Amino acid sequence: MVNVYESLVILGYPKEDPKRKLARQAIDALLIQRGNSMYCQPCVSPIWDTALVSQALIEVEKNRQSTEIKNALNWLKKQQLSNEPGDWRIQKPELAGGGWAFQYSNYYYPDLDDTSMVAWAMHRVNSKKYVVPIQRAANWVAGMQSRGGGFGSFDINNTHFYLNEIPFADHGALLDPPTADVTGRAIALLSLADKEKYAKNIKEGINYIKSEQENDGSWFGRWGTNYIYGTWSVLTALEIAGENPQQNYIREAIEYFQKTQNDDGGWGESNDSYYPPKHFRPYKSTAFQTSWVLLALLAAGEIKTTTVKRGINYLITNQLSNSQWYDESFTAPGFPRVFYLKYHGYSKYFPLWALARYRNLLQKIN
Repeated sequence: MVNVYESLVILGYPKEDPKRKLARQAIDALLIQRGNSMYCQPCVSPIWDTALVSQALIEVEKNRQSTEIKNALNWLKKQQLSNEPGDWRIQKPELAGGGWAFQYSNYYYPDLDDTSMVAWAMHRVNSKKYVVPIQRAANWVAGMQSRGGGFGSFDINNTHFYLNEIPFADHGALLDPPTADVTGRAIALLSLADKEKYAKNIKEGINYIKSEQENDGSWFGRWGTNYIYGTWSVLTALEIAGENPQQNYIREAIEYFQKTQNDDGGWGESNDSYYPPKHFRPYKSTAFQTSWVLLALLAAGEIKTTTVKRGINYLITNQLSNSQWYDESFTAPGFPRVFYLKYHGYSKYFPLWALARYRNLLQKIN
C-alpha cells in the first residue's frame, strides 16, 4: 500500500487527485494513536475476531443465542462471498464461491481458515437461517482441498517450493502450501456440515495430518506460534471428526503438552521455534497460548487431569482486576522469522472460551 502511494507521488499525481487521496486514506485508516505514540496496523481482522468472539460467547451461553451472538452471526452472514472474482478461481474456475475473507472486504482472497471458523460458529447455534451459508462454505472448502489431503489458506496445490529460492523471496514464505492448522479447521467444518457427504475429504485430511505430525507429537502452526497453535488446531478438529482420542498419535500429542507445561501451570512458546532447527522453544506463559492448550486437551477428553487443573488455575490466578488478561506477545506470524502480528483480542476471548468449555464439560460429567 505504501509503495502504491509513493508511486503515485513520484508519477506526479497532485495531492487532490482522487487516486492519491484514496491511497493515502487507506494508509491513514490503519494508524492508531495512543497518547504521544502512534503505530500502523498491517491490516484489520474483523471476520476472524468476530468468529472467535462468537465461539467464546456461544460456549459461555451453552450453544444458545444471546442478542450479541445473533447480531454477530447475522453480520457475518452478510459478509459471505459468492461469485466475485478471486485468484483461487484460476485453479478452480468451476467451483461455486462461499468463503469469507479476513478483512471487511477482500473479494480476491477469501481464506479457508476464516471460512471454516465462521461456519463452525454458525453451526453451533443450530439455527435454520445459517444452513445455506454453512453448506455453501463447506462446498467451497471441500473444493479447495489440495493433493495429499491438506488445505492451504488461499489456494490449492501451491507447493512450487523452488520459488522460495529466488533472490527477492528471502523470507521463505512466498507460497501458500497446505498446513496442519488450516487442514484441522477445514475437516472440522466438513465434519459438522455433512460427515457422510464429505467422508472422503475428511479421511484424506486426517491422513495428511497424521503424516505431518512431528516426532515429539506436536504439529507445526503456520498462522500462530507455533507448535502449541498447530496442535490445538488439530486436536480440536479431530474431536469433531470423531477420532478416538486413545489412538497413539493423539496420545503422543497429549504427552507433548504435558511435557511442555511451565512451572506456573501455563504454557508459552517463543517465535524462535520457527528458526532451524525447528522445534518447540519454551517461553513465559501467556493466557491465550495456555487457552489453546486447554481447549486441545479438553477436546481429547483430558478433563479432570492435574495438567488441565493447573492450566485452569493459571488463567484464574492471572486474571486482572478489569476481568481481562495481560498480553504483550506478537505471536501470529504473517511470515515466520520475518513479520509477526499481535491480535489484541486473543488474551480476552480465548481464556473465556477455555474456561467456559471447562465449566460445561465438568457440569456434564458430574
